[in-house]
Amino acid sequence: MAHFFKPAIVIVTLLCATWAALAMPNGMASDQAATFGIVLVTLSLWGTGLVPGYVASTFFFTALLLGGLSTPDIVFSGFTSSAMWLIVAGFVIGAAITNSGLGARIGEFARIYLSKSYPILIGGLMLLSMALGFIMPSSVGRAAVMIPIGMALAEVLGLKPGTPGRTGIAVLIAIGTNMPSFAILPSNIPNIVMSGLADQLFGLHFGYTDYLLLHYPVLGILKSAVIVGLVLYFFPAKLSTVHDTKQEKKQTSGRKQLVLLTILLMTLVMWSTDQLHGINPAWIGLATALVLMVPQFGFIPPPAFKKAIDAGTLFFIAGALALGVVVNASGLGDIIAREAFEWLPMEAGNDFRNFMSLTLIGAGTSIFTTMPGVPAVLTPLASEFATASGFSLEAVLMAQVIGFSTVVFPYQVGPFIIAMGLAGEAIRPLMKVTLALCAITILILAPIDFLWWKLLGMI
Repeated sequence: MAHFFKPAIVIVTLLCATWAALAMPNGMASDQAATFGIVLVTLSLWGTGLVPGYVASTFFFTALLLGGLSTPDIVFSGFTSSAMWLIVAGFVIGAAITNSGLGARIGEFARIYLSKSYPILIGGLMLLSMALGFIMPSSVGRAAVMIPIGMALAEVLGLKPGTPGRTGIAVLIAIGTNMPSFAILPSNIPNIVMSGLADQLFGLHFGYTDYLLLHYPVLGILKSAVIVGLVLYFFPAKLSTVHDTKQEKKQTSGRKQLVLLTILLMTLVMWSTDQLHGINPAWIGLATALVLMVPQFGFIPPPAFKKAIDAGTLFFIAGALALGVVVNASGLGDIIAREAFEWLPMEAGNDFRNFMSLTLIGAGTSIFTTMPGVPAVLTPLASEFATASGFSLEAVLMAQVIGFSTVVFPYQVGPFIIAMGLAGEAIRPLMKVTLALCAITILILAPIDFLWWKLLGMI
């Protein structure tokens, strides 16, 4: 049945894309309608996995360029973004940690505390990921630190590649290093974009503590607990009591591991203090990668480097990063948001319905713009939403956070794809958790958030 379901979705999407390109709905220009059709097909290919993600991304690039619908600098913006180079740095750092045996040693140390049971392991990794959100501004950086540790733990605890337990660890780290940090103002790109635009357009400034108090109890703590539960449900496992002592003998010298650990700690300090020195985390990661790649230092021999860089993952991510840029540059983002605004049942006085509508428009917009593009599209419309809902401008802007942190498909969040690539795991298992988490967020967590906001007097 599944063999027919995926092609059927893609075929229906192709028909919808063709209709959109010919009918030019909602006042779209011909170029916008054609771009919208290409976006729909690309999303269906990513969502169904009918073809590998890198093939879908290459279709996206090719269709836009052959159709003259966008320029190369926009189409290939994913390759030139700082996020892409942070991904490359993450691959290199992960390879160095694995190749040197440092990951196995750290995993062996962490095993003492986390090996009592699989739930304790998953819960412990979530707590570590949440803690990193307070000291590291980059989701990709957090994943680059946590994935080698998690995979080393999986190895020493008998969770081999292809087992649900190992996949569960990768999924937990991918989501855990990203999701809770939406509730920490400087720790995710959409947060920063939204706060910057709010300051630029409306003169509004959000305090770190106020932002944390508003969002972290639900989006940080409760949502993280739900993520742990979903991972345990979808990827059940039991830890092995067998420990492979042969692996310890294969580890590189302790001196080299100590040097590598020192380099990584220096990188972590630089990442954690980026607001002081102003250096982009990607360039810090790139500098670290450069040091680790020098063959004479022995951290990553050339053959190990070739294995570390996953070109397919890079193409997939480049497409996901570029999609939001293309949608916004073409003007489609504004059209989609305004059309959704017309359909939303908002009226002053109906606070709960207005709250849920703002949440849904953020979540829905991110399907087309990807997560970083949501605040760029919705923030300029905040005054219109405030008038329609009767909410304060600050409440409307803060509701964006609930919306763009509600993920439907993994491709919407670049760090998800990066983390799974670093772990050497497929993307598809991640979608089990994102779909379930999206439903739980809309049905349970968002209403709880509404009550919390009421208690705080935000609405």
